[in-house]
Amino acid sequence: MTEVKTIKDIDEDTWAEFKGYAARNKVKLGTFFKTLVTNYEKENASFWDKVLKGEKILSDKEAMEMKETSARIRKEPGFRT
Repeated sequence: MTEVKTIKDIDEDTWAEFKGYAARNKVKLGTFFKTLVTNYEKENASFWDKVLKGEKILSDKEAMEMKETSARIRKEPGFRT
């Protein structure tokens, strides 16, 4: 017997769309859900790889100057921390 799981707070339109996608792809809802989770994991990892390991947008010199400027501004009177 298959175990039944519940997903809370899904409105009717979203649920109908989810079922429609699964039907159009001729897969069971559980299989389609697993595919969505797997694809999300891949896309999320890919995004962070681009952010953390991608091309620099500032040179090391520019980054150091920005850090020094920021530190100086934070020391000024009236700056809230």
